[in-house]
Amino acid sequence: ELGFISRAPRWAIAHKFPAREEQTVVEAIDVQVGRTGAITPVARLRPVQVAGVVVTNATLHNENEVRRKDVRIGDTVIVRRAGDVIPEVVGVIPEKRPHFTRKWHIPKKCPQCGSEVVREEGEAAHRCIGGLYCPAQRMGALLHFASRRAMDIEGLGDKLAELLVTSGMAETVADLYKLKDKKQALVDLERMGEKSAQNLIDQIEKSKCATLPRLLHALGIPQVGEATALALAQHFGNLDAVMEADVETLQEVSGIGPNVAAEIHGFFHQKHNREVIRALRKAGVEPPHLVVSRKAQPLAGKTFVLTGTLAGMSRDEAREKLIALGAKVAGSVSKKTDYVVVGEDPGSKADKARDLGVTMLVEKEFLKLIGAKT
Repeated sequence: ELGFISRAPRWAIAHKFPAREEQTVVEAIDVQVGRTGAITPVARLRPVQVAGVVVTNATLHNENEVRRKDVRIGDTVIVRRAGDVIPEVVGVIPEKRPHFTRKWHIPKKCPQCGSEVVREEGEAAHRCIGGLYCPAQRMGALLHFASRRAMDIEGLGDKLAELLVTSGMAETVADLYKLKDKKQALVDLERMGEKSAQNLIDQIEKSKCATLPRLLHALGIPQVGEATALALAQHFGNLDAVMEADVETLQEVSGIGPNVAAEIHGFFHQKHNREVIRALRKAGVEPPHLVVSRKAQPLAGKTFVLTGTLAGMSRDEAREKLIALGAKVAGSVSKKTDYVVVGEDPGSKADKARDLGVTMLVEKEFLKLIGAKT
């Protein structure tokens, strides 16, 4: 009855073993500039093995956290991997602190572009105000746009994004679609060649067919992740409707409150963002409209679970097709599940569906149900 959020059930708690902790020394504190301009302090650590992994860097989150933990260069600190994954500094061992240490401060200028660093009232993070002038923000925007859950441009990784930005070949995400006319310049980049350049161009061209939820997520609208992008797409059906919606109309979308609505409205009414969207459309990026009438969605109210590998499409593609037809796609099988789609090498979900008597569909039956060609 409590249901699910986009990534986890509300009714479950995960109990984990205490994280393994080790001691090491903070050799420096640097800052990283993110896609949104957020300045994140990072502790550069003397290499230490933590739970089987050599850790050399750990996030310090923001200046408030640095102050709260009083982390200084030269300090001996306790390090662990939060959730057995992300390295973090737990705290300082004061008795091992050298006498020469000084408190650390966020720089007043962005280390990437020299723009002013500010902190908005009520926010924990400091931000670079350089926008697209800042190469770190341009690089972050490219990587987010090309990521698997966004436009899914395979082959565009950190190094290539950095090269595209520093060479001036990509100032905005729309510039990616001009690279097919600059193939030789692409070939001449470090670690690139004829085949790699052509593969990248092919992937960029393929991304023009991305769905509306993917494009909305890829644009990097503040506070709009996968779930919110999907909700917007299902509510409005097309990009123009989202762009022209006022704050009150945006709040009619499930899960969107006044703060997120204001962020979305502000994003689409910023001149630069509209210019980028116009350039994307001119390049051929125009996602198909979604049907927003529930009566026209044949699978409305039905819950599906996917398991195993499908031959004709990826799990993400199958999920998007089901959602476009009005279905809900869940991560686990329950008595409320209507169908379980079973591909090759299915997991325990198939066994549970069998035990509960849930209808199971092989790929051919699934494709017939959604009206796809077999």
